[in-house]
Amino acid sequence: MPELIELAQKHDVNIIKSAYDIRFLEGKQLVIAATDNVEVNIEVYKDCKKKNILVNVADNPPYCDFYMGGIVTKGNVKIAISTNGKSPTTAKRLRQFFEDVLPENIDDLVKNLNEYRKTIKGDFEEKVETLNEFTKGLIEKKES
Repeated sequence: MPELIELAQKHDVNIIKSAYDIRFLEGKQLVIAATDNVEVNIEVYKDCKKKNILVNVADNPPYCDFYMGGIVTKGNVKIAISTNGKSPTTAKRLRQFFEDVLPENIDDLVKNLNEYRKTIKGDFEEKVETLNEFTKGLIEKKES
């Protein structure tokens, strides 16, 4: 718990050490219910629905208006991963996989391709075809 309190302080998060009260929802537009009490989390969900507040009940997908996906960011490359709340662990592992396999210099590739894109002549379809041909080597499997 000390780590959580330290993290909250670094990011201006207000931790309330009190039993849930519907008044906590006043002025809120988005809520994450993550107590260790399923009944309280569902009560928070129901109260949020009454007040038209978006809510995510941790580890309980039927009570979520949105899910927390994993995001991998390397420069201008962003990969969002979601399992629609079915398996956060799978999303976490996929995020770790992509963090490992995407080269650190992928942002350089994106910037260079953006510059190359500006030089391509022709209509939209011709540009797409040219870029597809130029980049297909990125995904082709090498024969052993």
